[in-house]
Amino acid sequence: MANHAPAKYVLAGAGLSGLCLVLLQTLLAQRLERAQISQMGPEVAFNLRLGELALDRLPPQAISRLSGLPLRVGARPPVSDDGRLRRQAGQLQKELCRRLKPCPPVLPAAGSNPGLWVELLSPLEPVWLFTPVAPPLRWPPDPLLLGVSLLAGSISASLLFLWWEVQFPLQRLEQALASVGRTASAAPALPEQGAEVVRSLTGRFNAMVDRLAANERDRATMLAGIAHDLKSPLTRLRLRLGLGAAGPDQGQAEADLDALERITSQFLLFAGGGEAEAPVELPLDQWLAELTGPIPAEQIELDLTPMEASVQPVALGRAVGNLLENARSHGEPPLLVRLRPEGTDGFRIEVWDHGPGIPPEAWSRALLPFQRLDPARGGRGHCGLGLAIAARVAASHGGGLEPGHGSLGFGVILHGRSLQSDSVTAGPGSSHT
Repeated sequence: MANHAPAKYVLAGAGLSGLCLVLLQTLLAQRLERAQISQMGPEVAFNLRLGELALDRLPPQAISRLSGLPLRVGARPPVSDDGRLRRQAGQLQKELCRRLKPCPPVLPAAGSNPGLWVELLSPLEPVWLFTPVAPPLRWPPDPLLLGVSLLAGSISASLLFLWWEVQFPLQRLEQALASVGRTASAAPALPEQGAEVVRSLTGRFNAMVDRLAANERDRATMLAGIAHDLKSPLTRLRLRLGLGAAGPDQGQAEADLDALERITSQFLLFAGGGEAEAPVELPLDQWLAELTGPIPAEQIELDLTPMEASVQPVALGRAVGNLLENARSHGEPPLLVRLRPEGTDGFRIEVWDHGPGIPPEAWSRALLPFQRLDPARGGRGHCGLGLAIAARVAASHGGGLEPGHGSLGFGVILHGRSLQSDSVTAGPGSSHT
């Protein structure tokens, strides 16, 4: 198909050139007709005056023989149905009406020679003067018009080629590039169409997308495999510790196991385990109250506005749980959890504590995976994925994370929107159940 593209645009250029030539030839013919009629007007008016003066003294046949004017005597000469002659008759009559009073009738003449009949003022019978006109401009075309038509067709075909074979595929490629990395699924492969360079560029883009998808699959498989392989030995260690006698190091060993389990669960979640979770419509205020239930009442305060939203409860619960654990581990009690609606279908979950918080210049680094602002926190089961997971979950809900500083202390604010799904499951406690 690509091999026939140049021939296709050559044919398109030839067709446009022919159309342009016909149009220009028609316009030129009409312009020449008007110029011819304008030049004929004074001459025909003079012949009419001369003939009318001679008719007072001589018969029409004598006038025609002496002056050479082609005159016809009769009521009405044969009239042609040619549209071009009718148009010229109207134009000549307008020219004569500006010079003669009264305005003489003008009729298109029928016959092999194109011309017009103009009636003279005669004291006896009607007399008509035949005025020949030039034949229509047909073939061969004017060389200048032919050159202009070929140039216009070439330019039009070139612009059409640039738009359809270069500009349009590049716009499609630009849109595909903008979508890379925005969604969890890989960008679809683009059809390799257009000019040779554009096809080569599209092929390289498709290859890049395939490599990115393969790397993402390998990364997810690796992280999920590591976390999965760690679960079995961790379970066996916990079982052996439970069967063994209590010792001074048993508490420390169980704490290490808890840290390893936390790291494993964080790795599983960061590897994309919650991307396929179906949205559930539930009351967010009741859901947050249940989520914060294990925290002692003296350490937390709830300020929840009743509202419903369609969310991924497991993923969003992990994100809010990470924010609560960070606030309890690195902040100062009491905690404040606030829920507010945003816009028509948005929500805002705020987790505040009275600790020093994260410095503004370190916030962007804190959102990166495997980044621990305090290196000492790694020994307590922290792997630097808490805020990264919360940010990813917020992004999957159409929002994001932002820090908060104020009289309440330091807070992390999670913005989100109600997810749209063709089949949204109604959660327990929802009025839509």
